[in-house]
Amino acid sequence: MATVDRWLLPDGIEEVLPPEAARIEVARRQMLDMFQRWGYEFVVTPHIEYLESLLTGAGQDLDLRTFKVTDPQSGRLMGFRADITPQVARIDAHTLRREGPSRLCYVGSVLHAQPRALSTSRSPIQLGAELYGDASPASDVEIIGLMLETLELAAVPDVHMDLGHVGIYRGLARAAGLSGTAEQQLFDALQRKAVDEVESLTASLPEGLASMLRALAELCGGREVLDLAQACLVEAPDEVHAALDELIAIADELGVRYPELPLYFDLSELRGYHYHTGVVFAAFVPGVGQSIAQGGRYDDIGADFGRARPATGFSTDLKTLVVLGQLEQAKPPVGIWAPDSHDVYLWQVVQRLRRQGERVVQALPGQQIADAKGCGCDRQLLLCDGQWQVAPLAF
Repeated sequence: MATVDRWLLPDGIEEVLPPEAARIEVARRQMLDMFQRWGYEFVVTPHIEYLESLLTGAGQDLDLRTFKVTDPQSGRLMGFRADITPQVARIDAHTLRREGPSRLCYVGSVLHAQPRALSTSRSPIQLGAELYGDASPASDVEIIGLMLETLELAAVPDVHMDLGHVGIYRGLARAAGLSGTAEQQLFDALQRKAVDEVESLTASLPEGLASMLRALAELCGGREVLDLAQACLVEAPDEVHAALDELIAIADELGVRYPELPLYFDLSELRGYHYHTGVVFAAFVPGVGQSIAQGGRYDDIGADFGRARPATGFSTDLKTLVVLGQLEQAKPPVGIWAPDSHDVYLWQVVQRLRRQGERVVQALPGQQIADAKGCGCDRQLLLCDGQWQVAPLAF
């Protein structure tokens, strides 16, 4: 490798330099503090673990995004975490084993073998919250509210949100007796809004079920879509009506709590279909093709860890929020310049100032007072009448 190439980073892997890193750290602290005020407890998960555990309960997409290596000690396959959510689910189900609702939050770097989209990072900082142990729509409303508050804290402008429910399609597909392959083909066609394909794939089904499945591709828009869905799906199985009722309850409560929030409903939007079990949601902003925050209900993921639990949560990329948000720029660091000296009294003064919250930079051999501004200092320590005192920086 040529010397110049040693500075290159892989596509989608980036450094975060001091000004941006400071903004990210300020945002991280503010958001974790907000999560704590909502009752969420912070957990830290390992960057790498055995593949069987890391991918438990996850869909094929997560498998494709996971870097895999062989553990030299055990010879078993390991993976670098590409999503923290399954790890937190394990903590709730296997490690904590609490009764009743449990609220957990996290923030940490993840690594993707494949990016979500060509323009996205493969090393995002995943921030999220999960609520376990409650299957009611109230939990979904709480998680969605926390996601919206997170975006507001990051000062992300012009947020609008998409809402759907995978239970509607899943219930209709089950009633139609679709095989795995046929269900996947219809799923793909609905995602692309390929109406002709949907019609062809449902041609052999009973007319009532075929009509309802075809209607899903058209059931998208504002709040009126939910009323239209009730009319179009009147002959649907009970589980479909239960899913639609859940979606309506969540939408109505969000309308009361966030009356200015633009809501868009799409009953053929099946984001995370093989992973989620109920309501799914995502936040978007103009000019960004991908969602900037997303989540949904994923009940029973803990079953593979020994205890099935209702679960709902959301996640986002902290770096993306900082780029899109309008948070105030982090103020340049200011501090006090201390000269290069072995004077024990100077050292005692430096330590006292640091304990008081001051930033003190002590010169290294060869550094002069002219270097102070480059280190972010606007004051200096001067020896006056045998005492070290803080004085304005002067050359």
